Amino acid sequence: MKIEHYATPAELARCYALMRVLRGKLVSESQFIAQAQRQQAQGYRLAGMEQDGKPIALAGYRLLENFIHGRFCYIDDLVTAHEARSQGIGAALLDGLAVIAREYGCAHMVLDTAIGNTQAQTFYQRAGYLALGLHFYRDLA
Repeated sequence: MKIEHYATPAELARCYALMRVLRGKLVSESQFIAQAQRQQAQGYRLAGMEQDGKPIALAGYRLLENFIHGRFCYIDDLVTAHEARSQGIGAALLDGLAVIAREYGCAHMVLDTAIGNTQAQTFYQRAGYLALGLHFYRDLA
């Protein structure tokens, strides 16, 4: 399977149902497209793998640089369709993004997951990711 990128409103619309599996707060397809476009202006890219012309795995990512990691690829979102899980598709998507990140001079892949999401943590560890820190969050509302 090859990695596809989704950038236009029509391409993003094809991804809405699957992204909603991960991001249940999404209310509508139009809201998703509008937010994805705002995030694209900040460097966000949406990539995925398809089966029978339908996205079955998606990853939102950014190529960034900071003093902690140097140049790195940050994974914002990663989701695989329920029927396609445990088939190596999510890992293949992450591996493909690592190739892209290396081409852009990135030295690291970085992502966050909830402390209680042990299933995802097990998946990331099997994919070669290490838990090196904690992500702290402060609500400003």
